[in-house]
Amino acid sequence: MAVPTRDKINLLGIDIDNVTFHETLNKIERLIENRKPSFIVTPNVDHLITLQADSDFRKIYKQAALAVPDGVPLLWAARFLGTPLKERVAGSDLFPAVCQLAAEKGHRLFFLGGRSNVADKAKSAMERRWPKIRISNAYSPPFGFETDPKEIERICSMIKRSRPDILFVSLGAPKQERFIFKYKDVLDIPFSMGIGISFDFVAGTTKRAPSWMRKLGLEWFSRLLAEPRRLFRRYLIRDMRFFKLIYLQRKRVGHERPSQGS
Repeated sequence: MAVPTRDKINLLGIDIDNVTFHETLNKIERLIENRKPSFIVTPNVDHLITLQADSDFRKIYKQAALAVPDGVPLLWAARFLGTPLKERVAGSDLFPAVCQLAAEKGHRLFFLGGRSNVADKAKSAMERRWPKIRISNAYSPPFGFETDPKEIERICSMIKRSRPDILFVSLGAPKQERFIFKYKDVLDIPFSMGIGISFDFVAGTTKRAPSWMRKLGLEWFSRLLAEPRRLFRRYLIRDMRFFKLIYLQRKRVGHERPSQGS
């Protein structure tokens, strides 16, 4: 018996939009055309664990125009709960796809974040790939910029002068989402998105996992091998709670579901 398709799938109290990659691109195009400040989020295991204890991050998630499943484990979890998601919609794949859309439609972009000069390198890489792309500016702020009012003012002025239609922020979660949410109305950008380490992938400063690892849900393992000291605790201790919490969600839903005889 076929499982009915749902518009949203709940994982650990967070609603995930049940959309394909193509549907997501169409929705993003409509958000840009609408001209009102909007943003999307790309939940993965690490986001969902952070969201369990971070009420401010949850508030940001509730205001997002879309929450798309960025991790294969989310697809496993949704299937385990009997509410399957259509497919993975990875932020690192959306980034170049939206850049291509912008090149075709003439939208202006701004790249913010990444390690020193990585945003500029990503800008150059995209301009080589799509000569017609209009990237107004790219800037990698210094570490700790978010606590420096003068640097924040400088960044906001830089972005407003560039008048982008699309803002990509590569600061890691939840820092990038906090920046987007806090300044979205001031900056008045039709579409913004946090993209994690994607500038590095495009710039070639960090190698992305091969496609077979991504399909098997092992992209996290590739990143762990690349940065074991920084990511060991996050991936192998902290984020492992995800699987226990999903199991508990399934048990809870099973208890709440009425019996056939009632």
